Amino acid sequence: MERNTIGLLALQEQVRQALEDTFYETVWLQAEISELKQNPSGHCYLTLVEKDPRSNALLAKAPAIVWASTWRMVKPYFESQTGRALAPGLSVLIRVQVNYSALYGLSLIVYDIDPSFTVGELELARQRTIVRLQEEGMFGMNAALPLPVLPRRLAVISSATAAGYRDFQRHLSENEYGFQFRTTLFPAVMQGADAPASIITALDAVAAEAEAYDAVMILRGGGGAMDLVCFDDYELAVNVAQFPLPVLTAIGHDHDFHVIDMVAHTHVKTPTALADWLIERFAGEDWQVDLLLQRLHLAVRAKAEAQRGVLESMRLRISNAVAVRHGDALHALDLLQQRLDAVNPQRALDRGFLIALKNGRRAASASVFAPGDRLTLLFRDGTVEAEVQTMYAAPSPSGRMSEPSGIGSE
Repeated sequence: MERNTIGLLALQEQVRQALEDTFYETVWLQAEISELKQNPSGHCYLTLVEKDPRSNALLAKAPAIVWASTWRMVKPYFESQTGRALAPGLSVLIRVQVNYSALYGLSLIVYDIDPSFTVGELELARQRTIVRLQEEGMFGMNAALPLPVLPRRLAVISSATAAGYRDFQRHLSENEYGFQFRTTLFPAVMQGADAPASIITALDAVAAEAEAYDAVMILRGGGGAMDLVCFDDYELAVNVAQFPLPVLTAIGHDHDFHVIDMVAHTHVKTPTALADWLIERFAGEDWQVDLLLQRLHLAVRAKAEAQRGVLESMRLRISNAVAVRHGDALHALDLLQQRLDAVNPQRALDRGFLIALKNGRRAASASVFAPGDRLTLLFRDGTVEAEVQTMYAAPSPSGRMSEPSGIGSE
């Protein structure tokens, strides 16, 4: 049989011609950058791939080149619009011309790159990550951990040279109240494709000595939107959500809000704002302590006043009781004095009466004497010694005196 044969070059030329006839104009191509190398000459060489969205298996691959003249224009424009550089892992929409060479095979010449597509793709990926985390119950896990009222021992994950980290440290250490904090830095890459794995490594280091810390801070200052895409990474968000200590995040500017902010215990806008949040937490407790001390002082003073009132009342009652008892005692003494005065022999003598004594004792009755007894008579102005010679009985009811029983006295 007669065979139809063709040379390799002729075959390649037919392929080239077929491709040129089919792709005589540029086309917009959607692909992922798997490799990117910039040549010293200024050209940029890319490897573009397409993967299965479910299995991530490689489906197609093609080389592409951005000539130096084009690269000088598309690179800064892409970075200014997206806030990040073209790098492996990015999904891009590029305008290419299909090119075929007999020596080098199929290649794509890049004329333009649409930055809005990359931003949109990243936002879609972010939304998919949020939905997945919600379905897996990751939201609220870290927020459920108890945060000490006064978190003082802080593990900080950041870049040692980052301005946000320095601002946080300075603001925390120079607080007007003089509160003291202990911070330990766990360095990590804080932007780019390597950031999620680097931050996870730092989190693992903190977890290995978790009992030494009250909380973890993840800090990064401002940056372009694309610089902060790493904080929407699923694996990083899962590690934050399941971390055994409360995780506090302060990433980017006031308007930034990332997936790890959503699953963290507490989210604060900036590193400086996080330092303020910690200081205000301590200041609030300090104010509460001062308030309690004031209330305690007032309570003690009120109690003391009340006790003083009770003591004053008791003093008055005792004073009144003593005064009454004293008055009663004085009255009793007056009565006693009156009774003593009433029986005072001197008063009887002063009224003209006399007192008879026998053997030095007052004779209460004439019957104690007998004729011949000696007696002493006390007068107001003197004493008389006498002897009983005659005794007379008391007058009878008729008034007649009884007969004398002896002779009269001296």
